[in-house]
This record gives sequence, C-alpha cells and structure tokens, in this order.
Amino acid sequence: MPGPPRARRRRWDALTGFAFVLPMLVLFLAFRFTPFAGGIGLAFSTMDLGGAITWVGLENFRYLLGDQLFWKALTVTLGYTVIAVPLVIAVSIGLALLVRRAFAGMRFFRSVFFLPVITSLVLAGVIFIWIFSDGGPVPSLMNALGVPTGSWLTSSTLALPAVAIVAAWGRFGFDMLVVLARLNEIPRELEEAALVDGAGPWQRFRHLTLPQLRSVVFFLVVIETISSFQVFDAVYIMTAGGPVNSTYTLGYMLYDQAFKFFNFGYSAAVSMVLFVVVLVFTVIQRVAFGKDET
Repeated sequence: MPGPPRARRRRWDALTGFAFVLPMLVLFLAFRFTPFAGGIGLAFSTMDLGGAITWVGLENFRYLLGDQLFWKALTVTLGYTVIAVPLVIAVSIGLALLVRRAFAGMRFFRSVFFLPVITSLVLAGVIFIWIFSDGGPVPSLMNALGVPTGSWLTSSTLALPAVAIVAAWGRFGFDMLVVLARLNEIPRELEEAALVDGAGPWQRFRHLTLPQLRSVVFFLVVIETISSFQVFDAVYIMTAGGPVNSTYTLGYMLYDQAFKFFNFGYSAAVSMVLFVVVLVFTVIQRVAFGKDET
C-alpha cells in the first residue's frame, strides 16, 4: 500500500493533468457536443426565421419517410459511396506502393501526390468543371477513343462518377500517407524471404502486403465512408445536385432544406438519419473486417 505522501502526490498529478485537459474538454462540449444535442432537439421541432422553435415530435421524420426526394438523395449518396470509396483506397494503396521504393525524386513525388489534400476543393472544382465539360480534356480523350460522351456534368449517368473522381482526387494523398506509414513497418525480411521462394509481385502483394494492411484498410474504409456520406462541396461547386437530381446527395439536401427552403427542423431530421446510416455502415464494416482489427 502506498504511503499517504505518495497517494497525495498521485491525486495531485491527476488533478494537474485534468487541469491541462479541462480547456480542451470545455471547447469540445461547447463546439461539438452542444451543437449535436441542439441538432437532435431541432429535429423534433420547427424553427422560423425569427428563431421561434415549435415542438412537433416525430412529424419531421414522418414527412421524411414519405419524401421521394429524400429516398432519391439516399440512393445517390449510396451510389456515390460505392464509386468513391473503392476508388480512393485503390489509388492510395497503388501510389503508396509506388513511392515506397527508393528512386530519384521519391520525396518530390510524395509531396506532389499530397498537394490535392491542401488544395481548396472549391478552386479544384472550378477547374474540373472545365476538365469534364464538352470540349474539355476528358470528353476529348473519350472522343479520340471512339466513345463520345459530351459534357460529363450535364449527363445524368456520368455526373456522379465525375464528382466522385474529383472527391477521390482531393483525398487520396492523405490515405496514401496512412498506407505508406504501415508499409514502412512491414519487415523487409518477409519480402526477401518471399523473393527467395520465387513469389512474383502479385503473389507478394496478395499474400504478404495486403494482409499486413488489413487494419489500415479498415480504418480508411470507415473514414472514407463517413466522408462520402457527408460530401457537399464538390456537389455544390460542380453540379448543384443536377442534372435531374442525379448528384443530389444527403449532404446537399441538408444545405438545400436549411438555407434555400429554411426548413431547419426538417434539415436536422435528415442529419439525424444520416448519422444513423453512417453508424450502421460503420458497425457493418467493423463486423466484416473482423473483431481482431484495431
């Protein structure tokens, strides 16, 4: 049993640590938890432009379940997620494997690949509007290959993939660094042993590298799924939900209902449903990747 002086010292250390943590805890409660709690309350209410709040119970959710626009937005969001998440993770793993190897200019390429992360997606979206527009580089290349497409952003079929490509372009640099950090932890002896056994590049990747990346891939799938369900900026800049609501995501619906139609309570109800959907998908992914991952 520790003596009284040691026990007092431990209590003093605990209080000192709490004092250092307290400012951040207050900020977290003020700017994270409080808005979240307020959003939950607003989902069961209506609020006019004057700030008057009226409790309506489950009325917003009843209307939401019968709103065809909501189901359209949910379908579009799921479709966007299916395109964007595998794309950004595949590109991230591929580039991480590329820049992991020692070659001239390796650090330069790592920096270039990370640049989209710190580039304003609003500015990038304006540039990509030209890239995907009729006469831009992408449609021109498709025409040269014998597949005329016209402007991607005016096509109800191609607009969503175009937005997904832009969003993936803006995020693959961060994911690449996460994968690269895990790759650098894999002992070189394992690869050397595989080479001695005659394993080819695909065999080494499938049976050696990929299993070592399991926990990292799970982490990236979760954060990219959350990011995909919340996509807004690329949609707002490039398509504004069009054409014919083909890129009308839940994130854009939140903005539309709150700041265009001033249905703040209904917008909050949509956000609560979005939170539940993301939570459910995260749990499903956790089960799918196994309980042994961290």
